[in-house]
Amino acid sequence: MRTRLLGILIALMLCVLAALGLPLAAAFAAAEQSTVVVDRLDDAARFAQDLPTSGAADSARKGEPEPAPGDLSRQHAIDAEVRRYYDLYGVRLGIFQRDGVPISVAPADWRVPTSGWGAQAFQEALDGRRSHNPPQVWPWTEDRTITVAAPVVRDGDVVAVVLSESPTGALRTRVLHKWLVVAGGEAVAMIVAVLLAVRLTEWVLRPVRTLDRATHDIATGRMAARVAPGGGPPELQRLARSFNEMADHVVHAMDQQKAFVADASHQLRNPLSALLLRVEVLGLELPEGHEEELSGVREEGARLARVLDDLLGLATAEHARPEPEQTDLAQLTLARVDAWRPVAEQRGIELRWDGPALAIGMADPIGFGSALDAVLDNALKFSPSGSQVRLRVAVRRDEVAVTVTDAGPGLTEDELSRAGDRFWRSPRHQNVDGSGLGLSIARTLLAAGGGSLGFAPVKPTGLAVTLAVPRPVKP
Repeated sequence: MRTRLLGILIALMLCVLAALGLPLAAAFAAAEQSTVVVDRLDDAARFAQDLPTSGAADSARKGEPEPAPGDLSRQHAIDAEVRRYYDLYGVRLGIFQRDGVPISVAPADWRVPTSGWGAQAFQEALDGRRSHNPPQVWPWTEDRTITVAAPVVRDGDVVAVVLSESPTGALRTRVLHKWLVVAGGEAVAMIVAVLLAVRLTEWVLRPVRTLDRATHDIATGRMAARVAPGGGPPELQRLARSFNEMADHVVHAMDQQKAFVADASHQLRNPLSALLLRVEVLGLELPEGHEEELSGVREEGARLARVLDDLLGLATAEHARPEPEQTDLAQLTLARVDAWRPVAEQRGIELRWDGPALAIGMADPIGFGSALDAVLDNALKFSPSGSQVRLRVAVRRDEVAVTVTDAGPGLTEDELSRAGDRFWRSPRHQNVDGSGLGLSIARTLLAAGGGSLGFAPVKPTGLAVTLAVPRPVKP
C-alpha cells in the first residue's frame, strides 16, 4: 500500500511540475527570441534611415546640396557598413529595391528568399509593415534562422526593403542554458517533493500498519492485541480507538460465552452424577428382564458425562493464555508415546516414533502435550487392530512439526475441511465412541501457544494430523 500511495503522489507531483515547467520553458524561449527579433528590427530600421537617396527634392528637403552626377560616396559608405555588420555579427543583411534588385548586400551572393518565412517577411515590408515575430526557434531546430524585414519609406511610399537573416546558434544555446536551469530547479523541487511524500506516506500509513498487525494478531488467536495510540490523521486515530473498543467488546463477549460453557459444564456434572447414582439404585430394584434398557441408560449417561468433561476441557483451553517457551518436542513426544503405549498394546496397535534427538520449538509443554494426547487418542480410536500409528518429528525452516499418521478409514476432501470443528463427526464414524471435541481442543491448545493443527489424507487409507509450532528466533 505504501508503494502504491507513494507512486500516486509522485505521479501527481510530476504532472504539476510538468504543467508549470513546460510553459515556463516555452516562455523563456519566446522571450529570448523576442529580444533577438527586436534587436534585428532596430538594426534594420537604422539602416533604412541611413539609406542614401537621389533626387533634388530629397536633397532640398534635407537642406543638403544636390549630389553631383556619379557621386557614389554615400553608396560606398552604406556598403561598407553593411559588410562590417555582417563581419561583426554574422547576420546576413541586404537592402533591396521593390523588385528584389540588391542595393547593398552582405554577403555579396545573398538574395531575397523566394519561399518560406523570408519571402513572407519581404512581402510584408513591401506592404509598409514590419515583419512580425518569425516562427519559434527551439534548441533542436538547428536549420532555422530568424528573418526580419523593415520597409524604407520616402514620401509615404515604400522605395526599398532592409532584410536581415540571423543564425540561431547563440539563441539556441541561451535557451538551452535557461532550460537546464529550469530543469535543475524542477529536479530539486522533485527531490524535496519526494522526501515530503515519503514522510507524508509514513505519517498516514503508520496507524494503518499498526491496525493491520493488531488485526492479524487477533485473527490468529492473540486476543490481547490492541492498537497503541500514535500519530497519523485524526480519522485514523479515531478508527484505532474504535477498533480497540470493538476488540474489547468482542473479547468480553467471548469470555462470557466461554465462562457460560465452563460454568454450565461444571454445574451439570453434579446433577448428572446424582442422576446416574439414582439410575444405579433404581436398577437394583427393577425386576429381571430390564437389563438391556438399564444398560442403554448407563451408556447414555456415561456419554453425556464425557461430553461435559470435554466441554469443560475446551472451555479451560480457550481460557488459557500460555506463554510459549523453548521446548524439546522430541523428548516431549517420546514421553507421550510411552504414556500411550499400554493403551495401544491393549488394542493391538503398534506405536512407532521417528525423528531427531533434539527438536526445539516455541510451545507451552502442557498445552502441546494435551493436544498431542487428543490426537493420539483419536488415532488409536480409529485404527484397526494389527495396524500402526506412526509419529514423526521434523525440524523445518520456520517450525517444528509432529505428524501423527494412523491407518483408519480417513476422511474425504469435503470432510477434511470440517475436521476440527466443534461437535463435528463424520457420518461414517457415528458408531465410534466420542464427543467430536477432541481435535477442537487440540487446535485450541495449539493456537493459544502460536501453533497450528493440519490434516492430510494418507494413501491407501488413514489420516495424517500435523501439530506445528514456530522455532525460536535467533538473536
